[in-house]
Amino acid sequence: MACVTSPHEFNSTEKIIHANGIDLCVETFGSPTDPPILLLAGGGPAAMLWWNEEFCLRLARGSRFVIRYDPRDSGRSTTYKPGAATYTLPDFANDALAILDEFSLSKAHLVGFSLGGGTCQLLAVRNPDRVASLTLMSTSPVGAHPEETDDLPAPPEKDDEEFGMILPQNWEDPDEAIPFLVGMARSCAAGSLQAFDEEENTALARRVFNRSINIQSFMNHARLVFVRWSRESLPKVKAPTLVIHGTADSVIPYAHGVALSKEIEGASLLTIEGNGHELPRGVWDIIAPSILRHTAIN
Repeated sequence: MACVTSPHEFNSTEKIIHANGIDLCVETFGSPTDPPILLLAGGGPAAMLWWNEEFCLRLARGSRFVIRYDPRDSGRSTTYKPGAATYTLPDFANDALAILDEFSLSKAHLVGFSLGGGTCQLLAVRNPDRVASLTLMSTSPVGAHPEETDDLPAPPEKDDEEFGMILPQNWEDPDEAIPFLVGMARSCAAGSLQAFDEEENTALARRVFNRSINIQSFMNHARLVFVRWSRESLPKVKAPTLVIHGTADSVIPYAHGVALSKEIEGASLLTIEGNGHELPRGVWDIIAPSILRHTAIN
């Protein structure tokens, strides 16, 4: 399925690559001669834009070649009708490998948030030779539904309105879609000690809406988030691993990050006190230098 021209804005610095029978939209920061970092976003519509340009530039200024991209069903990458997608987490992992191939990278440092962290785990197990290091942020060893486990708590229950899930009747209407996207971000930040920046999140939601081929298609990501990940494979992960998790994460509770740090041999845990399921500016001074130190290992 080809990536068609969005009816909204297009960032001319982005690049469409063709791989695995689909189109993937990517953008880079920094010099290709520097150690590469591939950023993998969580499930949702923001995709590459979730990784703020200024955050990417902080990493690039630390002599890193930073790559961010839109996964399937988000942004300017290939989208499917809601409910019609058949891809799996291994498909997401293969897409990440295709991006490395596009830039002739034998391996890269992987930084994954939430669902992106699940993709990183799979890559580290199946393709260890392509993974220089792992940074797993606000993610889990099992995915979003840990009912089968006794030791990992489920997210606190929220009603539809609280979780921002009163769906737009018309996804093409920015007056419906943009407040919905802001509501999702606000819900993910619930309980955080960081003040929710309404203005910045509204501006981000508007950019996400304007560059998305089909904003509604991100809901297909649930097929990956709500399928149990392979926790039993974690002992196979040999890549140097840094786990970053906020104590106020109301989407994937902090205990999931603790479990990851214990079940991946040699992993270290960076606890962000009072942070939610988010990457707000208030924690960049902690997280960006930590990633740069961790990715300096090889």
